[in-house]
Amino acid sequence: MSFSILKQIGDAQKKNAVVDVRSGDTVKVTQKIKEGNKFRSQVFEGVVIRTDRKDSHTARITVRKIASGVGVEKSFLIHSPLVEKIEVTKRAKVRRKNLTYLRERSGKSARLAGKDFDRAAVNELPKEEPKETPAEEAPAAE
Repeated sequence: MSFSILKQIGDAQKKNAVVDVRSGDTVKVTQKIKEGNKFRSQVFEGVVIRTDRKDSHTARITVRKIASGVGVEKSFLIHSPLVEKIEVTKRAKVRRKNLTYLRERSGKSARLAGKDFDRAAVNELPKEEPKETPAEEAPAAE
């Protein structure tokens, strides 16, 4: 297979619009969970400590939260059909892409400095533009 065919297959798997997620963001990830023959939605809220391959169809984020005093990390494929929605709730000022040093920290030392941002603009997905075909174009009025 040539590279162009693989790229076409990968692009077909991509979602049309995804939220711009960065390291240091506090996000709510809504995921579909299958139990028996039913699906339910589950929300995982935490800090993004890592982003991988942002422009690829295999883009991934790693989210960390503290649950009952224990650190829990989960990786999500952004373009997966099981990930319903990603919502950015807070944005922090960070200077690194991988915030793995937060694993060893707890309490006040694990806090990130907040940063102002437009929450509505970040979480708004770009609208799809309808694709025009030559047959749909109206003749020019004279």
